[in-house]
Amino acid sequence: MVTNIIDIEKSQRSQVLIDKLLEIWKASVRASHHFLTETDIARLTPQAEGALRYIETLWVMEDGNCPVGFMGVQERKIEMLFLHPDYFRKGLGKMLVGRAFRDLDVEYVDVNEQNSNAKEFYERMGFKTFKRNECDSEGNPFPILEMRR
Repeated sequence: MVTNIIDIEKSQRSQVLIDKLLEIWKASVRASHHFLTETDIARLTPQAEGALRYIETLWVMEDGNCPVGFMGVQERKIEMLFLHPDYFRKGLGKMLVGRAFRDLDVEYVDVNEQNSNAKEFYERMGFKTFKRNECDSEGNPFPILEMRR
């Protein structure tokens, strides 16, 4: 099971690590974002890569020395939380969000409205929807729920 949560500074984010995290992102998205097509995923991959490189706080969860998930936080907002599907429903997301509450005083998260499992997860973690947007922050036609703790 997960043995480490590592804080990865921007200067330590090698291309090898970014590539491993993008593979986790793609596997997670394919398992949870059923509204996205393979074309959507390919189009969104460069945005995900940029976010992984430049997000203020990036925590990587490892099983042994192998990354299995990650969370990115910027200005008290969870910007990304993705786990490899083999690690879904094992308490790892709860562990990451709990640490973000404690260490970073996280208050916000945005969730794809069509990802009902994520919406329910964040509601269990104490978030409530306060705004709905027809499109995501990049203008893609994926409704977003803005949630606050």
